Amino acid sequence: MNIAIDITPIGKNSASGHKVRGVGFYIQRLQNALLKYSPENEYIFIDNIKKSLQNSSLQPPASNIDVLHIPYFDPFFLHLPRKKRFPTVLTIHDLTPLVFPQHFPAGIKGNIKWHIQKMMAKKCDAFITDSNASKFDVIRLLGIPEKKVHSVYLAADEVFVKKEMLIKTREAFLTKYGIPPQFVLYVGDVTWNKNVPRIVKAAIKAKVPLVMAGKALLEQDYDNKNSWNADLNEVNELLQESHKVFRLGFVPTEDLVLLYNLATCLLMPSLYEGFGLPILEAMQCGCPVITTRCGSLQEVAGDACIYVEPEDEDHIASAIRNVIENKSLQKELSYKGFKQAEKFTWKKTAEQTVKVYHELQFA
Repeated sequence: MNIAIDITPIGKNSASGHKVRGVGFYIQRLQNALLKYSPENEYIFIDNIKKSLQNSSLQPPASNIDVLHIPYFDPFFLHLPRKKRFPTVLTIHDLTPLVFPQHFPAGIKGNIKWHIQKMMAKKCDAFITDSNASKFDVIRLLGIPEKKVHSVYLAADEVFVKKEMLIKTREAFLTKYGIPPQFVLYVGDVTWNKNVPRIVKAAIKAKVPLVMAGKALLEQDYDNKNSWNADLNEVNELLQESHKVFRLGFVPTEDLVLLYNLATCLLMPSLYEGFGLPILEAMQCGCPVITTRCGSLQEVAGDACIYVEPEDEDHIASAIRNVIENKSLQKELSYKGFKQAEKFTWKKTAEQTVKVYHELQFA
């Protein structure tokens, strides 16, 4: 089978941020997994496939495509090709801004683009989502028949593992980032669904150092009047009053692995998630997890974490103190986390993705 995969987000003209996290992570890991675990197929990785299809410039073997896979979807950016020349699979990771439009106002132009994207998306033949929660959103918001939507879980990268660190190595790493030896960790963006202001308030109430990793946390040149950045504005104000919160900004993967290993626990009390990859990354490193049952998070975390109410700062703070003060609980959560993370592999992701291709080809 000849399978074309659009790799525009990690192509030569892509912004570097896409290549490292999010969509870029998914595309790169999917590429590697398909080649490794399903080598019987012919894979054609095409940069800027929208332009290629519109200009009819695909050459053999790409012109003999059996299935086209577009592994990303942005409801407010017109990236889907207008011409549909092959059976097409579209991956929609999540539709959070459309599930909570009051917190992610699209504006007139955004709404117009969403309606165009929705119309183009509905021309696709099959859909892949990261979770059952996202599957439900795709069915409801795009009006797609359930039989066309397939939930295929992601997995953490294999580099996220438990490490034994020498004391000198540990001290050098802590000095490099200027962080204390005991801390709780947050990894991610600062959009409304991430619940970051409450994370900061809960850590302050628990009187525990909080280390935060994520590019947006140190951004200075952003539109502070855009409601999408309301939480970033609030976090910036909160941090003026606290000396126990450490913003690291973007952290390379090799250092993120060490952060998970050194953290007492990961905080991810999100109000909504389409998947929740940091949970699996933390679990593979033996780091206990505090999260919520919102969106897909319970699908990912199972019974290997502590669940909190996302809008209750006191509840989050109490959970933090509980983990910090209870060594046996730390060990229990660490063990359960290892077992839970083992359920998610890129081998499974590749095999289930190829199954969607085959079902579409022989439909």
